[in-house]
Amino acid sequence: MQSPVRTSGTSDSASEVVSSILQEARERVTLRRVLLVCGIAAAVWWVAIDVVGSFRYPGYSYVDQTISELSAIGAPTRTFMMTVSGIPYAVLMIAFGVGIWLVTGVRSRVGKIAGALLIIEAIFGYVGGVLFPMATREVLAAGEETLRNPLHAPYGLGMPILFVLVTIVGSRLLGKRFRWYSYATIAITLVTGFMVGMQVEQMQANEPTPLLGIIERITAYVPMLWIVVFALGLLRREADTTKS
Repeated sequence: MQSPVRTSGTSDSASEVVSSILQEARERVTLRRVLLVCGIAAAVWWVAIDVVGSFRYPGYSYVDQTISELSAIGAPTRTFMMTVSGIPYAVLMIAFGVGIWLVTGVRSRVGKIAGALLIIEAIFGYVGGVLFPMATREVLAAGEETLRNPLHAPYGLGMPILFVLVTIVGSRLLGKRFRWYSYATIAITLVTGFMVGMQVEQMQANEPTPLLGIIERITAYVPMLWIVVFALGLLRREADTTKS
């Protein structure tokens, strides 16, 4: 009784299917990694543009003035900050949120919540900056602000609240040390945020606000550093998962 002969056509077809599956898997891994790198790019870009914007504003004090003043109505850097900084940051952060969703798996409730919160924060941050900008100190002190300006305060409060929620949820994805690091990040953000609030009245009255810019930048830069550490941790976990 003769054994069946395997044709070369069947072998080639099976090989092509396997190659196609492997190529698709590699592409999915690459996509997830690129999306996670977007988180690092978003944080670095935001900080870099803040520094650049402060140099483009004649008379602006990086040490004593807030970040929001760079995008205030009437500020010479508003268009620069909203387009060169705001749009790329929002796009990169949304991509990072999608990356978290994919790399943690569709069944991971924590991952889905963390990714969704980051996407919401990115959209809320940009849209809020467009709709509810603050006025310059001079306008505020003269009482000439528009109806939109008073809404900048609750918008500004919403951003750290969203970040704290992201940090709490994200802290559960990378182990105990990252969780404690996340708690420390939240504590620093809340303390410095409270210190910023203590000088709001002086800013609105166009009075000196010593070190306000530094304090607020600690409030903003520490979360950006957390984003970088978070993205690197997810990238490492993704690499370990791929190897295994």
